[in-house]
Amino acid sequence: MQTIGNVWMWGGFVAVVIIALLVDLVLMRHGGPHKVTFKEALWWSIGWVVLALLFNAGLWYYLSETAGQVVANKVGLEFLTGYLVEKALAVDNIFVFLMIMSYFAVPEEQRQKVLIIGILGAIVLRTIMIFAGSVLISQFHWLLYVFGAFLLFTGWKMWFAAGQEPDLETNPALRWMRKHLRLLPDYAGNAMSVMQDGKRWFTPLFAVLILIAVTDVIFAVDSIPAIFAITTDPFIVLTSNVFAVLGLRAMFFLLAGMADRFHLLPYGLALVLGFIGIKM
Repeated sequence: MQTIGNVWMWGGFVAVVIIALLVDLVLMRHGGPHKVTFKEALWWSIGWVVLALLFNAGLWYYLSETAGQVVANKVGLEFLTGYLVEKALAVDNIFVFLMIMSYFAVPEEQRQKVLIIGILGAIVLRTIMIFAGSVLISQFHWLLYVFGAFLLFTGWKMWFAAGQEPDLETNPALRWMRKHLRLLPDYAGNAMSVMQDGKRWFTPLFAVLILIAVTDVIFAVDSIPAIFAITTDPFIVLTSNVFAVLGLRAMFFLLAGMADRFHLLPYGLALVLGFIGIKM
């Protein structure tokens, strides 16, 4: 598993992500539970994009000084391309999140908490998936062709499924929870579970978090191979992926009221996945 990343680069990346998440959490707690306005979401979205661009600029400068201009330009372009691809694919992800929250009537003041926990979970799961994928590709290079075929199939499926609303009633994860867990019909503040009559009951908030985690894993199966088509370097794949994920919460509130304006989006994403699949 070859990577451009050294100890200092990995350490700098981890430090930036931790600081960014801490600032986000502190400001969210300071503001208290509230409905996020379009203006607030817009500024946060711009901030996350600027942070990603600054990281890429810092990465380019460091590599230009240590590895040369050619390597710096190549890596900088790979990071930017991976970031943009992940950002574009995340839009479809957001609309599924919106559908889940609408289905469970998640209160506006609880949505930020759900999304921040979802983002933390997504970072952990995607890190595991990316490193596992990198190890497998380094051992079995022909897996890139499998990823390419999978992206072609996903693009084809997305094209013909465009305009069809997913039915949560038939969602396997939700059906499993309803069958094996005691689910309450109503929320209990911020709690994900409560004790009633000596038994543990789970609130709708818990079900929403599980569904969002499962949804993100499903979407990651599409998006991560797409970035592996751009580069197989785990440092670039992970950093571009994580910086795109960090902006999910702000993008959710930014696009929440505009879902009907993106009815052609699945066709565009299908073409992107198909093109990347052919390239692989």
